[in-house]
Amino acid sequence: MWSRSLSKLHLASIRDPSSLPIARRLFSPPHRSLKTFTLNTGAKIPAIGLGTFQDPDEQEDAVATALKLGYRHIDTARVYDTEKQVGRGIRKSGVPREDIFLTTKLWSNSHHPDDVEPAVNDSLADMQTDYVDLLLMHYPCSFKRGPNRFPREDASGDIILADGHGYVDCWKAMEELLKTGKVKAIGMSNFSKGEMENILERGSVEVDADSGHRQELHPYLAQHSFTAWHRERGIQLIQFSPFANQNTFYKHGQSMPKLLDDPILHEIGRKYSKSAAQVALAWGISKGRCVIPKSTIPWQLEQNLDSYFDLATEDMARIDAMDKKLRFNLKGLNYGWRLYSDLEGIGRAPSVELSPF
Repeated sequence: MWSRSLSKLHLASIRDPSSLPIARRLFSPPHRSLKTFTLNTGAKIPAIGLGTFQDPDEQEDAVATALKLGYRHIDTARVYDTEKQVGRGIRKSGVPREDIFLTTKLWSNSHHPDDVEPAVNDSLADMQTDYVDLLLMHYPCSFKRGPNRFPREDASGDIILADGHGYVDCWKAMEELLKTGKVKAIGMSNFSKGEMENILERGSVEVDADSGHRQELHPYLAQHSFTAWHRERGIQLIQFSPFANQNTFYKHGQSMPKLLDDPILHEIGRKYSKSAAQVALAWGISKGRCVIPKSTIPWQLEQNLDSYFDLATEDMARIDAMDKKLRFNLKGLNYGWRLYSDLEGIGRAPSVELSPF
């Protein structure tokens, strides 16, 4: 997850930016062939997307630049406060809206069935679009209704959870939105296996309504069993934080070795004349998953997009074996909810920040 917000980026992990002919191609029509996966709705979702968490003042230009480079998948969320910038960036790029796969996420204070469509309407208005291609429920935890995204009794108190409604109620309201055309597909984000099974059993339509699940996935948190469970059910996985703890947002991960400094990724990268970051992305794509790196820096955007290459079977196996079950997106205690309760990577690091992803 590249970003200007990374205060001490290890440039040894990436190719020298001066070697990238970014200026020659930035405003030329893209000629690359973009890999896509097919959702259970039949829609095509590009394998590489642009994440827009953080750096709100730079996201408009980042989105416009990414689309001019050839990105066709943009990932945002209501709680990121970047939806307006995403909408302006799309318009600035000149790329037709129908050529872009656009994802946003519903925040936890809007889980009440009566609040779901109004919240989506607000997102659509800010992004200046009539629809999103994928609407995700950002987290399974439902907060108290109201304008406060993190409702508390006082400044130091616990989050106030919803009374009388939960994520299943929210999901059923999302299903109803499919009929309006405002959302083309729906899915989940940061759910445990048990929570997903609960929705799939109690939802009002067939399992095929669930088109995607966004999870923290990277070579240090491979979640082999859980990813196989998704494949068996035809649910598209979308990887966030594909570079693990590279972002200083994960404060508790800064004392640990960085994924992109791992010698295995560098050794494999030399074999293909690619960076460690590109190897990490190619690993996820080769597993059939979308990857959502983020950056606001043009040459990093270019490099991330140039990650469509096949890894040899033995190289995939070496990366698979890097799994340390290290989860960096740990917010359950702060949210008053035990997130990922039946998944790997719990208890390996403390939850120290209260911020969305």
